Amino acid sequence: MHTSTAFLTDHYELTMVDAALRSGTAHRRSVFELFARRLSGARRYGVVAGTGRLLEAIGRFRFGDAELEFLRERAIVADRTLDWLADFRFSGEIWGYPEGEVFFPGSPLVIVESSFAEGVLLETLALSILNADSAVATAASRMAHAAGGKPLAEMGSRRTGEYSAVAAARAAYVAGFSATSNLEAGRSYGIPTMGTAAHSFTLLHDSEREAFEAQVAALGTDTTLLVDTYDIEQGVRTAVEVAGTDLGAVRIDSGDLPVVVARVRQLLDELGATRTRITVTNDLDEHTVAALASSPVDSFGVGTSVVTGSGTPTMGMVYKLVAHENDEGEWVSVAKKSADKASVGGRKSVRRAFNRRGIATAELLFLGDGPGGEPEGSELAASSREVLVPLVEAGEVRAEHIGSAGIAAARERHRACVAELPPVAMSLTRGDPAIPTEYR
Repeated sequence: MHTSTAFLTDHYELTMVDAALRSGTAHRRSVFELFARRLSGARRYGVVAGTGRLLEAIGRFRFGDAELEFLRERAIVADRTLDWLADFRFSGEIWGYPEGEVFFPGSPLVIVESSFAEGVLLETLALSILNADSAVATAASRMAHAAGGKPLAEMGSRRTGEYSAVAAARAAYVAGFSATSNLEAGRSYGIPTMGTAAHSFTLLHDSEREAFEAQVAALGTDTTLLVDTYDIEQGVRTAVEVAGTDLGAVRIDSGDLPVVVARVRQLLDELGATRTRITVTNDLDEHTVAALASSPVDSFGVGTSVVTGSGTPTMGMVYKLVAHENDEGEWVSVAKKSADKASVGGRKSVRRAFNRRGIATAELLFLGDGPGGEPEGSELAASSREVLVPLVEAGEVRAEHIGSAGIAAARERHRACVAELPPVAMSLTRGDPAIPTEYR
């Protein structure tokens, strides 16, 4: 896998730079915004994920000899542009919603202020990371709330691309999952990993009993035994006979789960395995998790649904130029006017408004001097908080947003931000955003 991220982009990003260098507009100070016009899947809120990955990727956005030779051989850009790319280092400013934060239509999740050439080069990279990771995190957040505090493990690696699986595990962890089956995610991001055995392990042995005996011999009685390869009730009985009443857990991967779970819990208790936990892993999504939350299930394993965004694999985010300086050094707002694809021009700051009980009531977008501006009036300052934070300053990534510390902070931030939302945000039905977006 290449260490440079410079080619994780589209051809036309480079041809735009090439043409802008030729016309003399490449170095115009510009502001780009990454946002979603609407919440895909009619979700009530979105979750920002992938910010730390994006910042790390920007740090590796370099055109080395191999990248430059590829461009030269295919005559994609002029020699003058190749020289500019050879020296490329992002030197601008980036503000954004910190990872784990919630967002709504129009929320400027990433604001890039730099030359046009530097900013436009980041478009595809930023969108590819945040669109996918935020879709996973949004689905994972809904599942975590539906679980009512019971732990969820991400186990969907085989249902997506091999590197997408690692990113998905990270995004799910940020949004409330407690573990992953993916070892690379554990190594790369410090996420707790879990897993024991699949049906093939049971089928390998001459009997279910022999399979359980082999697993317990290797992993101890605190392991999780998969009891539905043949007959679930007999599987439970055999599991307790082999491991004893201190058996850690049984896993169920099939059947009418509410009925099966109730029967398994009853049977475990009758056999004296009152502390043995039940985990379920049968094509779960937020709706089935919600249906099982009040049952005697102790934990959930979710695969396909979480890594594919539970039917919404992308958040539909876009990256648009919203302002640039003219030849006199004055800021000019620009915006796309196409039907159903209009954007709001201008530099913006963002505050989230709250009622007296601390519940969010609106996302306030202020047109003006951009991030970090003062709120208009002490009353607004007391009843709202600023959402945007600096991510990159003069080309330098803020360290608190990356690495294991960044993930831990994002996970805690997400927990706090979701708690601020009104109850309607937790609805699993399609509907309007939980709070409105207001431009001022």
